[in-house]
Amino acid sequence: MKEEQVILVDENDNKIGLMPKMEAHEKALLHRAFSVFVFNDKNELMLQQRALHKYHSPGLWTNTCCSHQRDGESNLEAGKRRLEEEMGFVTELEETISFIYKAPFDNGLTEHEYDHIMIGYYNDEPNINEDEVADWKWMNLEDVKVDITSHPENYTAWFKIIFDKFYESINVKKS
Repeated sequence: MKEEQVILVDENDNKIGLMPKMEAHEKALLHRAFSVFVFNDKNELMLQQRALHKYHSPGLWTNTCCSHQRDGESNLEAGKRRLEEEMGFVTELEETISFIYKAPFDNGLTEHEYDHIMIGYYNDEPNINEDEVADWKWMNLEDVKVDITSHPENYTAWFKIIFDKFYESINVKKS
């Protein structure tokens, strides 16, 4: 199977090329990515625990799903595709904010991403893809915030950054 390509971008999210995902992470090159946050009617966030065999951040808790856009795919199309692939459901998503972060990992790889944050709503149980996801749970945002402070080692780097810098942007109530 051909390795997934990521979209290399500049600091303004303009496409400057494509590269195999692993190579982009080895070279720490800035590329486009997204993070999806799905809430239920109780304003609880659906968290996923990454599968234990993932090449980075295995077994850590994070937002509902995240990945990389494919060439020619909009942020919303990518978010819906990956939500269905990882969590087994589709819901409407809304783009909120975007930001750049860089997070090196112990295995020599680095996430250097222009991350687009999307929010959606869903009230049922997911049908998780066990190749991608080890577990899932609903969690109140205040409880997540407290747990990240108490046990930061249990969460992915990007999730901690998003929670630290953009808590107000993701803490939205459905009108």
